[in-house]
Amino acid sequence: MEPSDAVQLFDAPLSELASKADSARRCGVGNTLEICAIVNARSGRCTEDCAFCAQSVHHDTGVDAYPLMNADAIVEAARRAGEDGSERFGIVTSGRCLEDGEVGEVAEAAETIQEELEMGVCASLGGLSAGQFATLRDAGVTRYNHNIETAPGHFEDIVSTHSFQQRIETVECAAEAGLSVCCGGILGMGETRLQRCEMAAALSEVPVDSVPVNVLLPVAGTALEDTEPPPAAEVLKTIAIWRLMMPEKNIKLAAGREEVLGDFQGMAFMAGANGFIMGDYLTQPGRSAERDRELAEEVQHAWRN
Repeated sequence: MEPSDAVQLFDAPLSELASKADSARRCGVGNTLEICAIVNARSGRCTEDCAFCAQSVHHDTGVDAYPLMNADAIVEAARRAGEDGSERFGIVTSGRCLEDGEVGEVAEAAETIQEELEMGVCASLGGLSAGQFATLRDAGVTRYNHNIETAPGHFEDIVSTHSFQQRIETVECAAEAGLSVCCGGILGMGETRLQRCEMAAALSEVPVDSVPVNVLLPVAGTALEDTEPPPAAEVLKTIAIWRLMMPEKNIKLAAGREEVLGDFQGMAFMAGANGFIMGDYLTQPGRSAERDRELAEEVQHAWRN
């Protein structure tokens, strides 16, 4: 579906869009609900100037800054996530990339998580080399996250220290190393509806298996601190349209779902979504594990009936 055609779907009633998207979800990915958790394994001091990011050195946000956690601490975080109900665990670091020794530390943690906890292991460590991706793959990492953040035509309004093409190249390099790729973006950063559809089209053109949908949570001190998040209905319509544009990809709710969707979170799973990140995010708190387990049970019950 071309973005120019997809954008016209925003004019349809939400109920109509949701029904079509739910059918596309059942046909494309079935009733598989993917639940994952992440740990901010290295925080702050990032040299990139992403307008939304609390961890950038270009912004004065007061965020905690600390070096890379050691392998034991990462494994312990994964253990807690597994006990809470997460099936996959993502190791995330701030910054443009990691040194080889740091990648080795992450690989050590990944190997233990995969072997002892039997959890799927994801990583999001910036723009790595082919050799570093191979190290992660051999240690048991099966998926790599590297979001494109926004539409190609909007990217320069959000980031100036690296290009959209560089992000695409990292995605392709991870896939070439044999890793599944998780790649999505953020809604509500001043993009138009057409640009949201262009973002989905860009995701359709690269080897991406899982698409996280974040909604901007404006952080004081960042360049987007005064940006108003989109209303819940707008986010739900976007999810439905993305499902129609990407019927066979996992589409999961990520940061911002609690604040923006509120009591309408369940509706997202009747409008095309089939996964979510549970627990805390990088610098923002999430909901309790108990509430997210209840959400998962409600979604699966609704799908069965």
